[in-house]
Order: sequence, then structure tokens, then C-alpha cells
Amino acid sequence: MTAQKTVAGHRPIRSYSYRDSGVDIDSGLRLVERLKLLAGKTRRRGADATLSGFGGLFDLAAAGDWSAPLLVAAADGVGTKLMVANAVGCHNGIGIDLVAMCVNDLVVHGAEPLFFLDYFATGELSVDAGNIVVSGIANGCSVAGCTLIGGETAEMPGFYPAGHYDLAGFAVGIVERKNRLPKQDNINVGDVVIGLKSSGVHANGFSLVRKIVADRGIAYVEPAPFDHSRSLGSALLEPSRIYVRPVLQSLKVGEVKALAHITGGGLIENIPRVLPPSLGVRIDLESWSMPPVFEWIAGNGDVEQGEMLRTFNCGIGMIVIASKNDADAVVTSFADANVDARLIGEVCSQPGVSFDGQLMAKKCVSSPS
Repeated sequence: MTAQKTVAGHRPIRSYSYRDSGVDIDSGLRLVERLKLLAGKTRRRGADATLSGFGGLFDLAAAGDWSAPLLVAAADGVGTKLMVANAVGCHNGIGIDLVAMCVNDLVVHGAEPLFFLDYFATGELSVDAGNIVVSGIANGCSVAGCTLIGGETAEMPGFYPAGHYDLAGFAVGIVERKNRLPKQDNINVGDVVIGLKSSGVHANGFSLVRKIVADRGIAYVEPAPFDHSRSLGSALLEPSRIYVRPVLQSLKVGEVKALAHITGGGLIENIPRVLPPSLGVRIDLESWSMPPVFEWIAGNGDVEQGEMLRTFNCGIGMIVIASKNDADAVVTSFADANVDARLIGEVCSQPGVSFDGQLMAKKCVSSPS
């Protein structure tokens, strides 16, 4: 029974608790206990991976033998891919997406990820749901070789609809000053552009994907027209690829001059970010096959090729610019790490990104339900 007290001259006043407002402190504490176990599995040199203080501590001196290190920081989220996860009720891979978006941004600077923090906000905290999401984050950290050092769980009743949540991630990496990428002064006409295969849509362009699905009247639970072995929602939720370890290995075998993470803005917007203003790249669109999921998006939304290339990764999740003499060694390095890598173009004297050939050989339109 809720206690009441009376203030002189006024009606009885209800005695409130934080739980009455929709915030359950006990649930938060139970989730933190589970997260401590998950964080412990991501331990690496320099971190004790405990989540008991007001901040995460990292001992940079214990992280490795660095002579003139630079720290690199990145923050990102997974956008409206969260809404697809909510619609399908599948949250296992979302945490991997979150880590991928951050650590892939670090490694393009040549940086080794050190630690990661997450921000998980929801209207009503479900310990089990939170555990699933953060389990994915811990999994992603393990793949990237960094430690989950801390984070924040915010229960915000009235701010998020029931069952909805939001995520943000923050990562810090380290690189020797002399090895920092891109090496723009060393990029020359004739250097090769190597494309690394993506695992799917990753975590960009989902606002357009969701609009196409909604306007076409397609249900996420229907079999994917391009992959009948699973539902459309499951196919779209394929976790983003984390390129960290294969990229760091490639830096040891050849002269890698620049790397670009192909996220929002696609190939058109992201590649110029790592080039000197006077140079560009010419991409052969027929050097790889656009994965069926993108053919389906293009067909159902009647999305033009240029719009696809500036919105989605179109099957190339990261590009590598390397010396032509080292191209074979770099490609072999990625193949040894089970990453499909192939020559897709070269550096040219025309600034920006230009294309040869057609990426979309056909359009794969499925009828609305």
C-alpha cells in the first residue's frame, strides 16, 4: 500500500517512489551484474574490465610498447536499423553493429581499438532484452580486440515508446604517429583501390529501406525474396562486418596508404575523405557483383544507380588504397583472413569518384503483398 501523509490545510499527499515514475533501480542493478560478466570476457592488456566505478580506467602504459602514440576516438550509433530489430523482435546482432560502426572508423586511421563504452537508453528496462543487446556489444568487442570498459544504462519512461530503445557507442584506439593513416602525401596516380566485401546492408540507409518496405506493403516476417532460407527482417539484420583484425594484419604485409569505411554516403562520399584534393579514384562497377539484397532494394524502390552508390555500401564495406606493387600481397592477406578482397579501381588525376560500367545488371522486383 502506498503511504500517505497530510500537510496542514491540504488533502493527503501520496508518498512517491522512483518506481512509481517508471524507473526500476533494482532492474538496473541486476543488468549491471550481468554486464560485469560480459565485460570480463573482453579483457585485454591495459584494462581490468570491471564495471564498478564512475568511470572506466585504462592503463595506456600496459597496453603495449608505443614510442610516439596517438589516440583516436570515434562515436556512432546504428540508426533506424533499431526499428527493424524491434519490428522483428530480434536484437542479437545490433550490439555487433554498434561496435562495428565505431571500430571500423578507428582502424581506417591505422589505429588498434583499445576500449569501448556504450549508451543504452530505453523507456522501460527489460533485464533480458538489455542483456541480449549488450551481449552483442561484448561479442563485437571480442572480435575487434578491444575491451568493454563501461557505459550507461538509462531508463527514461515517457521518452521512448514501450519496447523501444536507443544505442550509442564510443571507442578509443591507438596508433604510432608515423603509421597514422591516410598517408595523403604518398598517394599517387596509379595506386590501386581494393574493395573489401560487406556482410550486407550494415547499418546505413535503413530509413530508405524501411520506407520501401512500408510503401510496398511487405512484412518483415515474409521470406526474403533474395534469400528464401530466412525472413526479410532476418536478412536485413545481418550484423555489420568488423574489419579490424584483417586490416591491422594487412598493414604489416604491404604499403597501405589509405582506408575508407563505407558508411552513410556510400562509395561516392566516403572515398574522397581520405584522398588529397587533387586526386580521385575511378571504380570499375563490374569488378564485383552487387549482393542480392541491394538488387532487391534497388528494384523495389526503383532506386537509381547513383542514389544506390551514395546511400549504401553496395557490397563494399571498406576500401583500401595501396601501392600497385603491393596489391597482390594485400589481397592475399585479406583472403587468408577469410575476407573477400578484390581490385575494383585505381587512383586517377580527376578529383572525386568516377565509375565505369554498370553495377545493377538487373532489377529484382517482387510484387507487393
